[in-house]
Amino acid sequence: MNINQRLADLREVMRREHLAACIFPSTDPHQSEYVADHWKGREWISGFNGSAGTAVVTLTSAALWTDSRYFLAAEEQLKGTEYQLMKLKIEGTPTIAEWLGKEIMQSRHPYEDWSEVAIDGRCSSVNEVKELIADLRKQNGITLRTNFDPLKLIWKDRPVIPENPVEIYPMEYAGESSRDKIGRIRQALREKHADGMLVAALDDIAWTLNLRGSDVHCNPVFVSYLLISSKSVTLYINKVKLSPEVSAYLKDEGIKVEDYEQVENGLKKYFEYNILLDPDEVNYRLYEVVRNKGRRDNHPQTEIVEEESPVKRMKTVKNEREIAGFRSAMLKDGIAMVKFLCWLSSRGYGGTKVRGNENSSGVETPAESNLAPPYPRTPVPPISELSASDKLESLRAEQPLFRGISFDTIAGYGAHGAIVHYEATPETDIPLEPSGLLLLDSGAQYLDGTTDITRTIALGPLTEEMKKVYTLVLKGHIQIELCKFPSGTSGTQIDILARQAMWREGLNYLHGTGHGVGTYLNVHEGPHQFRMEWKPAPLVAGMTITDEPGIYLAGKFGARIENTLLIVPYKETEFGKFLQFESLTLCPIDKTPILVDMLLPEEIGWLNDYHKMVFDTLSPHLSDDEKAWLQEACAPVCF
Repeated sequence: MNINQRLADLREVMRREHLAACIFPSTDPHQSEYVADHWKGREWISGFNGSAGTAVVTLTSAALWTDSRYFLAAEEQLKGTEYQLMKLKIEGTPTIAEWLGKEIMQSRHPYEDWSEVAIDGRCSSVNEVKELIADLRKQNGITLRTNFDPLKLIWKDRPVIPENPVEIYPMEYAGESSRDKIGRIRQALREKHADGMLVAALDDIAWTLNLRGSDVHCNPVFVSYLLISSKSVTLYINKVKLSPEVSAYLKDEGIKVEDYEQVENGLKKYFEYNILLDPDEVNYRLYEVVRNKGRRDNHPQTEIVEEESPVKRMKTVKNEREIAGFRSAMLKDGIAMVKFLCWLSSRGYGGTKVRGNENSSGVETPAESNLAPPYPRTPVPPISELSASDKLESLRAEQPLFRGISFDTIAGYGAHGAIVHYEATPETDIPLEPSGLLLLDSGAQYLDGTTDITRTIALGPLTEEMKKVYTLVLKGHIQIELCKFPSGTSGTQIDILARQAMWREGLNYLHGTGHGVGTYLNVHEGPHQFRMEWKPAPLVAGMTITDEPGIYLAGKFGARIENTLLIVPYKETEFGKFLQFESLTLCPIDKTPILVDMLLPEEIGWLNDYHKMVFDTLSPHLSDDEKAWLQEACAPVCF
C-alpha cells in the first residue's frame, strides 16, 4: 500500500477541482460504525484501519483524528506517511476546522484563493455536515462542498457494493412480526407529529423487517433504505439479494421493493406533508434531496422533522423471546470460553487460583485444594495471539446456531494489551509466555443472540503493579454490577461507579464503560451507554448493556473485564420504580491477579455469588476435566 502515491493522486484531482482540502470520514451512507469494503475510503487514503477516525488532506499536509482506543495503533499504522496523528479529547488537539484554518492560510499561493473543502455528503450525517459548515465559516470563511467524491476518480480497484443474499429472521427468535413493529413505529411517528420517516441505519432496517444479511464484516445487516409513510412501506435494495422466499415474505408483510439507487427518486415522490429524518443517521445528500424538493422540480414540498429515529429505542428494549435468545447464546458462549481457558491451562499458562490466600502486599501462599491438576503444566509448543484467537473461534463454531464472530478478536499479550483495540496480524503476532497478562476481548454471533466478553488472564507470575491495576478494574466492574437505580437514569450518571476507585489512584480510561448489544445484530447498539460524556438516553428494563472498565499502561500491559448485562426490575417504592443489572455472561473472572485486601466485603460477596452461578449453569455441559477446572476457577474468595 503506497499511501504517499495515493495522496499525490488525490492532490492532482484537488488542484483540478480548485479544492484546498478533502475530508474522509469513517462512515458509509448509513452512518454505520463498521462499513462494507466499498466505503472504507478513509482506510484506503490513510492506511489506518480502526473503526473510528477522520482523515484530512490539504495540498501540502495530512492529518488523522481518532480517539484513545486507537492512539497506539494509529501511531504504528501512520509511520512512513505524511499523516500527523491528532488525539481526540487530549488537551491541545485542534479541531478539524481549526487545523484546516491554519493549514490553508499557510499553504495558499499568493495568486490563488482556494478556500473550498470537500466531503462526500453521501457518507456524512446531517448533523456532522451542519456542524462542520458552521465551524469552517469561523476559519476565514472556508466553505464546504458536499457533492464530490474524489475516490471515484483515484480508487481504481474499489470494491463493489455487496450483493450478498438476505435471509428471514425466524419469529421464534424475533418475538414480534415486522407488521407489528411497523405499526408501533407509525404510532411513535404520530406522537412526534410526523407522517413518515426514512430509516437509514442498517441494523434498524434489519430489526424492523426481521431480516438479516452479511454485507458488513461481523454485522448481520444488508445495504438498504426503508421508507415508511402512513400508507406504505418501501425497501430500497439491490434486488439480486432477494430470494423468491424473501420476496414472497416481503409481499406478505405489505412491503414494496425498489432498487437501492432509486431512494432519491422515492424521496422526491414522497407524498406526505412531512417526514422524519434523524439528523444523526440520514446522510446530508438525502437530506438535501428532501429539503430542495419542490424548489427544483414539480413535486410537492415536504417539511422535515429533525428528530431521533424511534426505531433506535424500540430495538434496544428486548422482548421475552429476544431475552431468552440472549440467555441461550450466553450459555453456548460460556461453554466455549471455559473450553478455551481449560485448553490454555493445559498448555501451561495460568497462575494459582486465589481463594483469599494473597494479601495486599502480593505475597502468595499455596491455595488449598483437594483437586489434582487436571492438565500437565509444561507449555508445548507455545501459543501466539493469533493461534489463541483462532482456537477460541473454533470452539465457538462447535456450538449450535453459531454464525460467526461479532467483532475481530482482541488478543493482546503484554504491551499489546495496552493498545485498546489491538488486532493481531501476522506482522505483529507474538507468542504468549507463562507470565504476565493476556487481554482477550471477543464475541460471537449466534442465531439467537450476540455476545461480547472480555477477560484479562494471568498466564503466570505477575508484578505488583499488574495486580493492583487488575484489582482496580475488577472493583469498577463489580460496582456497576451492584448498582440499583431509578428507571430512566442515564448511563452517564452511573459511569462514575466504574472509575471512582481508579480515580483515587490517579488512573483513568478514555473510552466508554458500556454499550448496548443487539439481538443477532450489531455488537454496538445505542443510544444508551455508560460514558463520562453526557448521554441523556434513559436506561429501562429489557435493555442489554456491557460493563467493561479498563486501565492501559502504554508499553507495559492492559486490563479490562467485561460482562454483558440485562436491565431488570429491582423494586418499586413511593419514590418510583428501581432497576438493577443481571449478568448474562457466563465465564469465570480470573482470581489469580486479585489483591483481596483491596476488595470491599460486598465486592467479594458479588464475585463469589457470580462464580457460583457460573459453575451451577455451565458445569452440566462440560466434561469431567473441564468441570474440575471450572470448580477451581469458581472456588470462593475468602474474606
